[in-house]
Amino acid sequence: MSTHPRPFTTRPEIEGTFGVVASTHWIATAVGMATLEKGGNAFDAAVATAFVLQVVEPHLNGPGGDVPILLHDVRRGKTEVICGQGPAPSAATIAYYRGIGLDMVPGTGLLAACVPGTFEAYMMLLGQYGTMRLRDVLEPAISYARNGHPLVERANATIASVAPLFRQHWPTSAALWLPGNEVPATGTLFANPVLADTYGRLLKEAEAGGGGRDAEIARAKKIWSQGFVAAAIDRFCRTTKVMDTSGERHRGLLSGHDMATFRARIEAPVTYDYGRYTVCKAGFWSQGPVMLQQLALLKGFSLDGLDPAGPDFVHLQVECAKLAYADREAFYGDPEVAKVPTDVLLSDAYNDARRKLVGAEASLEQRPGTIDGFGAAVKVRQARAGGTAGAGEPTVGRIGTRGSDPVPGEVRGDTVHFDIVDRDGNMVSATPSGGWLQSSPTIPDLGFCLGTRAQMFWLEEGHPAALAPGKRPRTTLSPTMALRDGEPYLAWGTPGGDQQDQWSTQLFLRHVHAGLNLQEAIDAPAWHSEHFPGSFWPRTARPGVLVVEERLPEATRAELEKRGHVVEVGGAWSEGRLTAASRDGVRRRAAANPRGMQGYAAGR
Repeated sequence: MSTHPRPFTTRPEIEGTFGVVASTHWIATAVGMATLEKGGNAFDAAVATAFVLQVVEPHLNGPGGDVPILLHDVRRGKTEVICGQGPAPSAATIAYYRGIGLDMVPGTGLLAACVPGTFEAYMMLLGQYGTMRLRDVLEPAISYARNGHPLVERANATIASVAPLFRQHWPTSAALWLPGNEVPATGTLFANPVLADTYGRLLKEAEAGGGGRDAEIARAKKIWSQGFVAAAIDRFCRTTKVMDTSGERHRGLLSGHDMATFRARIEAPVTYDYGRYTVCKAGFWSQGPVMLQQLALLKGFSLDGLDPAGPDFVHLQVECAKLAYADREAFYGDPEVAKVPTDVLLSDAYNDARRKLVGAEASLEQRPGTIDGFGAAVKVRQARAGGTAGAGEPTVGRIGTRGSDPVPGEVRGDTVHFDIVDRDGNMVSATPSGGWLQSSPTIPDLGFCLGTRAQMFWLEEGHPAALAPGKRPRTTLSPTMALRDGEPYLAWGTPGGDQQDQWSTQLFLRHVHAGLNLQEAIDAPAWHSEHFPGSFWPRTARPGVLVVEERLPEATRAELEKRGHVVEVGGAWSEGRLTAASRDGVRRRAAANPRGMQGYAAGR
């Protein structure tokens, strides 16, 4: 353990025995805590929190998006994953995209839409693990959508950045997000009455048939996937041509049939044992296992006692991350469709060999492993000068040009996250994303837009992450849970696209090796590598680039540069939006990120 003095923190680590909630927005945290106070369990609170996050952080997630959920149910005595990652539409083939002149799936618009997975996943969580009625968990979101919530600065900035796009190309989005054709000011009580009506109608129809809680949830799922919601999505995709990052207008491929046939599923997590801890992630259809691969490499180094803001600590984590992310690019994909060497990637023999590649100098190459019969070449698109490789913070939107016609350029979104532990010890960690207000035009009948997760597919036959009908894209969404000495202990995660499993790994290492509590581990200076190809359009990489907060000591930065890292210094509080919650005997603890001025933890 570290002998360094306790670091300064922005706020205390929350502690109690009743329950804790941590999320990326204070209103969602309050709603989650209120749900616990009303007698709900962690799973009820999770669903209520998730629906509210769609309303209060619409630039970061929405009903048209996707979510992986990690949970531990005390009653069942096991940790599980609910996969709310919708697959590609049945009409989405490589041949189709190539046939219309595309070599990449666009980063915006309807061609990048997969089946929305959030609602189905939340209904599974509520129905199989929760205790409350549908009305109990939906009413807070409906209320905030109808009556308004204070618009946060980052939502305001996002709307401002895409206002020209909305005005010129996406009029249905302009009608919602630019009231009076003006960007709403930060702090405006912003309402989305159409979304309130959508959820209100769904709730009314679900309750109409009677039969109690289970019947209401079953009807709600059917209304979403086969009723008026699916019908509106199908109609919009068939009849509306939308400008996207290709510089052309395209209709969508998502259909009512795709909506009707999707089902969320419960899976076992992928796990890795790291000392006393068993770390749990979603499967290789997500990037989650890159954290496990980092740990498999890092366990061969002595991290105890290292300064968590020192050059040795940073260098080792970054170099191991480069190797893990190179393997992500070469090997990861939906295991139900692609051949993924899951057992090899986490084996001691494989990682013992890979660990030898970590040297004293920064690597500037993409170095995936070699596993016979598996994988694909890692292709690098060089980022333009001053550009960034992946989605992160803040969200940006730009208009580019194609000839004389302005077209949408890069429009990136981000993500939300929450962690909850109740008094019985049930735990949830979830990272909802997609369906950002800037991802595609608002569907006027519903008050939300579709996601763009299909941009993570490659249009290359034989690639593990190649596009195929009904296949899950390799999402960046990556909640985490860990057992300690066999007992569920910690839930944590962050928004940040490709950076999620860099920042989450850093939190874990600071907590385990430097003895920092959850708030200290979150507040500590952070960093991320942009060395590897990004998951978001235009899929570029910046080899060797290491972006650090300016709070990272100057001596550390100088030593990292000496070792060959291309160090770029960002804002003092610019890296990630981690939250975390833990259970330790009867104690419940939680912490949330001050970065972004939105996330809070609560508990008692």
